[in-house]
Amino acid sequence: MQVLVLNSGSSSIKYALFDMCTQRVQVTGVIERIAESGGTHKYQYSSNGTEQKQAISLVINHHQQGLSIIFTLLSELAFIQKVSDLLCIGHRVVHGGEKFCQPTLIDKAVLEEIKQMIPLAPLHNPANIIGIEAAMAYAQGVPQVAVFDTAFHQTMPDYAFRYAVPKLWYAEQGVRRYGFHGTSHCYVAKQAAQYLNKPLNTLNLITLHLGNGASMAAIAAGESIDTTMGMTPLEGLMMGTRSGDLDPAIIFYLSRTLGLTQNEIDNALNKHSGLKGVCGENDMRAVHKMADQGDQQAQLALAMYSYRIKKYIGAYTAVLGRVDALVFTGGIGEHDAWLRAQCCAELSVLGIQLDAQKNQQLQADLSEINQARSLVKVLVIATNEELEIAQQAECCLRKAFS
Repeated sequence: MQVLVLNSGSSSIKYALFDMCTQRVQVTGVIERIAESGGTHKYQYSSNGTEQKQAISLVINHHQQGLSIIFTLLSELAFIQKVSDLLCIGHRVVHGGEKFCQPTLIDKAVLEEIKQMIPLAPLHNPANIIGIEAAMAYAQGVPQVAVFDTAFHQTMPDYAFRYAVPKLWYAEQGVRRYGFHGTSHCYVAKQAAQYLNKPLNTLNLITLHLGNGASMAAIAAGESIDTTMGMTPLEGLMMGTRSGDLDPAIIFYLSRTLGLTQNEIDNALNKHSGLKGVCGENDMRAVHKMADQGDQQAQLALAMYSYRIKKYIGAYTAVLGRVDALVFTGGIGEHDAWLRAQCCAELSVLGIQLDAQKNQQLQADLSEINQARSLVKVLVIATNEELEIAQQAECCLRKAFS
């Protein structure tokens, strides 16, 4: 039984093929620069225990052609013989609004509902829809399942997801906190429960997905009750190029004083702020290198980044009352020992005590890095959003046809 996971961008398709019997990935890849010059297809797979990597330059005119290339490869590598061999195709969809709180089997009505969410995620949902439509046309008869980034956070209580704005904005325009990175937060929460050998519905966790985009979630009895990102992925933590939390009056101030348009401010806050706005670099590795060389703006950027995370750890500890584990994941969360140490420094008052040596010497996919006397476990868990999407898609399909 195999599930193909697709994550479609406006000019790209990321994919992963999973054998659901073993829960292992068979092929992963990405097709980039669709309908542009310099298109590429990069993929990797295991053959006789050896990892094989390939990168091919080619012209890809549209997403349906990209899917044809993917399925031709899967057939040539003998992972599938024909499209209909697939159990289903799981699609990452960024925004499901309040409508979708579970993975959902896609039909024409569901596709129209997803299109209604475009105003809430104008940069992401249109690209996801392009991938869905291409897959439905190319792989007719194969069940298609939408897995939403926002779904995991739909368990938030109203006092956590509502903003203190006119209620008609919420009722008529959907202005509320939705949260994102839900598949990642869900995956690492389940992995933490398995490691701690306790049912997820008995655990209180704080999960930190730290990458170029970053968010945290407060998870009570296995369910998200608060998260840092809001109606859009702009709110919350300081990120690679996003500002995170911001006084909204700043937008009006910049419009008045600099004459900036809404689009110019939106572009600045999403693409030229965060780490990049403070020190000129959004790659955390480059920021560290600059800071080590004495760059004061890079040092400031690191201090700001870790400070805001620490504030949210305190806030979410207060909300949860009891925290069983603090979980770091994402590219930065999994690989930046210095940042993890900064985020946990002087938090013994909250029961968090990091072991410096364990923090530097991680295991493969899951490491416990707290001191033995720490009241709160501190875990580093490698996220696997593609596997989570595959698992949720398979579960959705079984429920639909049971």
